[in-house]
Amino acid sequence: MNISDIDALRRDYVDLAQPRLGSAVVYATDDFFADKARLIDPAPPAFIPGKYDDNGKWMDGWESRRKRTPGHDWCVIRLGVTGQVAGFEIDTSHFTGNYPPGAQIELCRSDEINPADGWVQVTPRLELRGDDRIYVPIDHAEPVTHVRLHIFPDGGVARLRVWGRVAPDWPAITGAGPIDLLAMEHGGRGIIANDVHYGRLENLTAPGRGADMGDGWETRRRREPGHDWAIFSLGAPGTIERIEIDTAHFKGNYPEHCSIQASMAADGAPEDIARQAGDWHVLLPKVKLEADRVHVFRDEIARLGAVRFVRLNIYPDGGVSRLRLFGRAR
Repeated sequence: MNISDIDALRRDYVDLAQPRLGSAVVYATDDFFADKARLIDPAPPAFIPGKYDDNGKWMDGWESRRKRTPGHDWCVIRLGVTGQVAGFEIDTSHFTGNYPPGAQIELCRSDEINPADGWVQVTPRLELRGDDRIYVPIDHAEPVTHVRLHIFPDGGVARLRVWGRVAPDWPAITGAGPIDLLAMEHGGRGIIANDVHYGRLENLTAPGRGADMGDGWETRRRREPGHDWAIFSLGAPGTIERIEIDTAHFKGNYPEHCSIQASMAADGAPEDIARQAGDWHVLLPKVKLEADRVHVFRDEIARLGAVRFVRLNIYPDGGVSRLRLFGRAR
């Protein structure tokens, strides 16, 4: 797949291995040259000329030493949430004379930190190139908790992205009352937006408050009539009881107003859903927003019953850090 295909798949799935979901690289046979934790760093891999540490050239990824014994190196990622994996993105950016020529990936579901058994091979032996990025789709419907990346025989990988969908344990989640049905950890996800010039749509559903202005969704400055919007799918249908809109860090560029529309049903590709969304019912009427603040709405919410899809409208443009939709799963 080419880069545009990868970017399209990023829109349909979330990276299950991202640290903000609680994911971690829990084991590596060797990470002499570059710490295994860097393998799932959410930032794009960087190269810093002239930067060395005690073991050699500093590299932004996971890198093992040159193997002088039989065998190969591998590492284990424990996902912060159980999920259904749709594919992997393997990035060898900046690794040119030290990348592994081959790789293979396994999955399993386990309560152990570093499982010894239960692994299922989901890719053939893959051919890797230096300073490259490939996407490897798979067909594996069973939810999993762990990923094991094998490299042959040794070397460095800048990033591993595990694209998929969160598979929540709804009976365990819903017992305590209303929850954020749009939360990434509960399966909520962004579908499409008319503008993603700054930040990423998935940031609106991420855990916690935004770390900075880049950890949100922000559109370019609108110079034409209209307003900007983003469409989301809840992790499960539910009745919305409380809405939180957080403009953390957005001070000179927050939207003046916002509104939310909602629907139980939506069909087709993201572009088809976008066309349907204009006719959805109003869940939250147009309300005033302020800079760098968590806005909470209860009484303003329309009684639509259970909904599954929402469109956040911002007027006329700007940035929002988080969107929370608290309710009870149907």
